[in-house]
Amino acid sequence: MYKFYKTGFRNPNLTVKEKLYNLNFTYIFLIFMLGAVGVLMLYSAANGDWNVWALKHAVRFGIGALFMGGLIFVDIKVFLRYAYHFYILALLLLVVVNIAGHTGMGATRWINLGFMKIQPSELMKIALVMALAKYFHSTTLQNIETVRGIVPPLFMAIIPAGLIMLQPDLGTALMLLLTTGVILFAVGVQLWKFAAVGAGVLLMMPVAWHFLHDYQKQRVLTFLNPERDPLGAGYHIMQSKIALGSGGIFGKGFLNGTQSHLNFLPEKHTDFIFTMLSEEFGIIGAVALILINLLILVYSYAFALRTTSYFGKLTIIGLATNYFLYIFINIAMVLGLIPVVGVPLPMVSYGGTVMLSVMASFGVIMSIYVNRDTNLGKD
Repeated sequence: MYKFYKTGFRNPNLTVKEKLYNLNFTYIFLIFMLGAVGVLMLYSAANGDWNVWALKHAVRFGIGALFMGGLIFVDIKVFLRYAYHFYILALLLLVVVNIAGHTGMGATRWINLGFMKIQPSELMKIALVMALAKYFHSTTLQNIETVRGIVPPLFMAIIPAGLIMLQPDLGTALMLLLTTGVILFAVGVQLWKFAAVGAGVLLMMPVAWHFLHDYQKQRVLTFLNPERDPLGAGYHIMQSKIALGSGGIFGKGFLNGTQSHLNFLPEKHTDFIFTMLSEEFGIIGAVALILINLLILVYSYAFALRTTSYFGKLTIIGLATNYFLYIFINIAMVLGLIPVVGVPLPMVSYGGTVMLSVMASFGVIMSIYVNRDTNLGKD
């Protein structure tokens, strides 16, 4: 098990010029490539119309890029100082959602501000990572190795996950818990504790089944046997597999996907946009998109290894893991490897809050990397 130990290094007061010099522009280029892919695929999803989804996506990406650029120049000490404040704010917003949230497609996940809708669960993905990173930055390795030492971070994850499940949004809740698990592993929590939690989850699964909503049970049953209801619950995944297979190696060409453009493929602009891309650009296009995301992840984890502050390491690990879960769950979902849980493909699928939260994550990661030699000391 790999353990990151706290170390002390110099604390340079970087100028704007020095921060720009420390940026990794290949990383930024890869992010912009993903944004461009998203615009093109949403243009195709609307049958060659910019005004349905593509233009809005481009505008949101531009706003996200400005937000990301602003976060790059924020001192890492600011993130550390206000990590708990951000977590509490996100938690309060989740409470507001469950009391007076905006309902859409059978779920209450948004707060309607009039000019825009925000999804607090996306903010919590960043806030929880920062709060956990601050907690472990402030504690000792001896405390982490005790059961009492991991109770607070577990509650920090379980409480928002529970509120998100009430919306209901099982996919996001699972992402929070899995990201927390990766952070706990990174700080050196013993394997037997993971085994104990895993055994407890397995024992509780029969009980948890009775608390699932009917549509969630249908998703699990459909995953096990899509053919049981080919025109109902199994329709999405069966059409997804048909579209994936029809693309072949080189695809049918841009704007020429039959399953998507003849409207056989549902949710082609959100959850199943990877399927549409695979149909139009084939295996080559799908692998290219996966490679871009893989490079972003490799760079992100490399930034964590290069960063000297414990808080910075854990924050990058958490945010990168959260991004990995987006990619893995979405692609595995459309391939039929896991049940459909409604997780979009970041930077490519249509969606405002997800776009801004992911771009904010990139901004935080690059800010920490720019300030990689900052000594935060012990909080």
